[in-house]
Amino acid sequence: MKKTILIFLPLLMTISCKDQKQETKNKTAPPQEQVQISKDSADLKQNPVEEATEAISILLPKEYRDFGKENEVNGLAKDWLDLYQKDGNFYLGKADYTVSSGYSECSGDSTKVIHSKNNSLLLIGHSRLTLGEIKTVKIVKNKIWPTEKLKFRFGNEEYTLRAEGKVLSSEKVHTDEGEELYQNVKDYKLYLSASNAPETLFLQEESFNDTFVELLFIGDLDKDGKPDFIFGANRDYEEERVILYLSSQAKKGKLIKKAAEIAIQFDC
Repeated sequence: MKKTILIFLPLLMTISCKDQKQETKNKTAPPQEQVQISKDSADLKQNPVEEATEAISILLPKEYRDFGKENEVNGLAKDWLDLYQKDGNFYLGKADYTVSSGYSECSGDSTKVIHSKNNSLLLIGHSRLTLGEIKTVKIVKNKIWPTEKLKFRFGNEEYTLRAEGKVLSSEKVHTDEGEELYQNVKDYKLYLSASNAPETLFLQEESFNDTFVELLFIGDLDKDGKPDFIFGANRDYEEERVILYLSSQAKKGKLIKKAAEIAIQFDC
């Protein structure tokens, strides 16, 4: 009788171990399914405005604060390009600049300041853009308020910028250019369409604090025969934010895509 029990006990332990392994295997399967479900759900809720994916960098010829040992100016190099204006025309050339150290009395941070030797709109790094004069469109209206449209021709195509949003208030303000309209806007959306392409939402902001979106540049930066755009998109009066959109990076069926963005904070 004792011999039978001893033979049966190892057999029982072997069966028990197999059951435990099968149970463990079954318990690990559901999390994998859950990860897949979460990914699919996130894709469904993805923002319709595409984010920049290429390795292009941009900087403005401005002052930048140090954050510890980090400063955005550290990435600037002599192989960067300069989008600048001369005699009413825009050119893309080699960046010609100096960098000086400074100090912000407002924030108490050390700073670095980029001094460009040209009338620069934007410094561009890590791109394959071609040097030379840029074909541009004269900007007749730099702010596109909700319900407004801006039409322009580029090559043989007509393009339309159209804005949506909720206007909370309106007033006349005095600027260096004279009196102009200012509106307090929320849920702002900006669309681009062409005669051969459907309308695309490419820029949206939930709210602004004493500022608004401003069109800075329309021209063929990437030499593909289609317009590229630069917008000032400050969300706050203590921020300077610029976004570069390139047509050559657009996906099929789209006209442009965000290529790079820079935001400089100067709050105290």
